Amino acid sequence: MSLLDRLLGRVELPAGFTGRLDPEDRLLAAASTDAGPLLVTSLGLWLPEPDGPAHRIGWHLINKVSWQAGTLTVTEAAELDVVDGAVLIADRPPRRLRLADPGRVPEAVQARVEGSIRSRHHRPLPGGGAWFVQRKVPGRDGVLLQVRADPGTDEAALRRVAASVAASLPRPAS
Repeated sequence: MSLLDRLLGRVELPAGFTGRLDPEDRLLAAASTDAGPLLVTSLGLWLPEPDGPAHRIGWHLINKVSWQAGTLTVTEAAELDVVDGAVLIADRPPRRLRLADPGRVPEAVQARVEGSIRSRHHRPLPGGGAWFVQRKVPGRDGVLLQVRADPGTDEAALRRVAASVAASLPRPAS
């Protein structure tokens, strides 16, 4: 890494990274874990995989993230279905990664996840409720409506309300 790169705060791609960055993807921060390097980029969070190449989770697909006692916990969203433009999602099992030297990673991850959220609200529904979250997706115009149901929420009611909310949102120009 050159002196200019250091002065400008540029981050070097760590040795052992098994993913492949897109040309428009910019590296913002990196840290080592027991499983391999973890990268924070402009398009998402790259997690090491023990049995294959690293994979990127887009910022709009991270439902929860926390930093505690040297461990970054990431909960990725699984996209279940699309109802009239609303994407129904559910939490995948949380992934816990111990960072040897976290550097700027926790702050960068938190800023990117929060920065992707344009609005969020919880709405009670029969049997439970659901979170309605509008998120910005890097490289796309407009926002994406995601709906994450609480356990026990009536699915038919969820789908009706998700469709109604999606219909009320402005559509991006084609």
